[in-house]
Amino acid sequence: MSDIKELRNKIDEIDKAIAELFEKRMQLAKEIGEYKKTNNLPILDSKREEEVIAKNLKYIKDESLKAYYEELLKEIMNLSKRYQK
Repeated sequence: MSDIKELRNKIDEIDKAIAELFEKRMQLAKEIGEYKKTNNLPILDSKREEEVIAKNLKYIKDESLKAYYEELLKEIMNLSKRYQK
């Protein structure tokens, strides 16, 4: 079994990748927000959010993690909507 320091280093690497992807995602969310403002579209698109959740839950193989991942997706989308405003 790996020692805790090695495991934490692996988590640190993943956290760095998550931060980089989060930044890219939020930049795209900002661009979408600008498009919505220009075209008088509402920030909230419930149908799209449902589609994003359904599509992305398929990527999770471990059934015990799906509810947690869904919660994460919803929080990311909430942050995106706040950033778009």
